[in-house]
Amino acid sequence: MAESLTIARPYAEAAFKLARDANSLPQWSDALSRLAAVAGNSAAHDLIGNPRVTGDQLAALVADVAGSLSPEQRNFVQLLAENERLAVLPEIVGHFETLKNDSEGVIDAHIDSAYPLSEQQVADVVATLQAKYGRKVKADVHVDPELIGGISIRIGDEVHDTSVRGKLAQLADALMK
Repeated sequence: MAESLTIARPYAEAAFKLARDANSLPQWSDALSRLAAVAGNSAAHDLIGNPRVTGDQLAALVADVAGSLSPEQRNFVQLLAENERLAVLPEIVGHFETLKNDSEGVIDAHIDSAYPLSEQQVADVVATLQAKYGRKVKADVHVDPELIGGISIRIGDEVHDTSVRGKLAQLADALMK
């Protein structure tokens, strides 16, 4: 995993610089996500490691299946295929999105809730997080019934757990001491 991140970083940074200079960060973000989905498909994964498939064939296949790509994005896919780096596209996307968010002053918040949240509840949580961090917040909300009640928020490596499950775990830890 760490090796994949090390391999992916320079490609993500290069894609980010191309996208930023062309003022096309959203288009690159969308294209890279589609490319990662194609490369992550089990059929494509089998082709990526197949010595009978040339880099040019693989690049053309991945680019065609991913949909509409700019010439620069097609060149990027070609470069990845030539260097046998298509398998690290998910890591490239992750690092690219981090760079994009940093440049736009945005942080990702992964919110797990025991029950579905209304739009107003999500807006309230996002407003609280924006006030705390002083940045725009892009929320990704999921329902996790195992939380029993409440919510758990993960921003980077920071976790704010106000769920019933989290409170019970804290209580159990306190009782064990």
